[in-house]
Amino acid sequence: MERQRNISEFILLGLSYDQNMQIFCFVLFLFCYIALLVGNLLILVSIRCSPLFHQPMYYFLSHLSSMDICYTSSVTPKLIADLLGGTKTISYGNCMLQVFAMHFFGSIEVFVLTVMAFDRYVAICRPLHYMLIMNRARCHLLVLAAWAGGALHSFPQLSMTIQLPFCGPNEIDHYFCDIFPLLKVACTDTYIIGVLVVANSGMVALVTFVVLFVSYVIILFSLRHHSAEGRHKALSTCGSHITVVILFFGPSIFAYLRPPTTFPEDKVFALFYTIIAPMFNPLIYTLRNAEMKNAMTKVWCQTLFSRKAHN
Repeated sequence: MERQRNISEFILLGLSYDQNMQIFCFVLFLFCYIALLVGNLLILVSIRCSPLFHQPMYYFLSHLSSMDICYTSSVTPKLIADLLGGTKTISYGNCMLQVFAMHFFGSIEVFVLTVMAFDRYVAICRPLHYMLIMNRARCHLLVLAAWAGGALHSFPQLSMTIQLPFCGPNEIDHYFCDIFPLLKVACTDTYIIGVLVVANSGMVALVTFVVLFVSYVIILFSLRHHSAEGRHKALSTCGSHITVVILFFGPSIFAYLRPPTTFPEDKVFALFYTIIAPMFNPLIYTLRNAEMKNAMTKVWCQTLFSRKAHN
């Protein structure tokens, strides 16, 4: 492999060559990243320090917030730093690590969203058996399955990427290392690998989206038999989930479920599933969720009160 790879780093062409645009993007994405970290950490701490952690939906939401932080942190800090730098380079090892981290944490997030849809299905369609079906042992098992699914998805992706020979040029027309841009600069025929990537990433995104779509259709259909108050509460919760699914899966399906090639629009769509959707998750799950807002208010008011009393 070392004989086939005579480059030690890649040059990322980034989002734009315009200096003013780069400064604007730096400010924008720095704000987005800080908002993402603060929002998801608020959700994590609020759930962990309140009785909500013992409810399956919020247990899964805490894992989703963790994945948001890990997933976005594999790309965004590097992007922000590059927007102020000159030549945007990344070593071969860090590039491969970024490919793995993106697909590992991203696929875990996909599977956690699927688990959350299953949780809502049981809560709305089988309310009398909800706590029996979604007991803590089964919740742990579902989260473990999401991590196992992430590993099964990402290790083959990494294996295929590591085997690619790179002998120049080393310019990647993107702001992070991903498989399709790397296929474009590999000095070998990448058609088969491209098809395998589509079969892996593309089908995971599509099948999961279809499963989620069907789940929420069944849930919404079953709400006809609930009271007006029950419908409103269920629609509020499911509406949050559906918004997250659309923001995340729409751009992902466009990026991976197509012939293995690259388009200029890829970078714009990638911003949605790497930065924008994870940033909006805390807002979507808190602003439309009374229980979450109450828990956050109690936890942080108690913290401030305790600190003042201590002083």
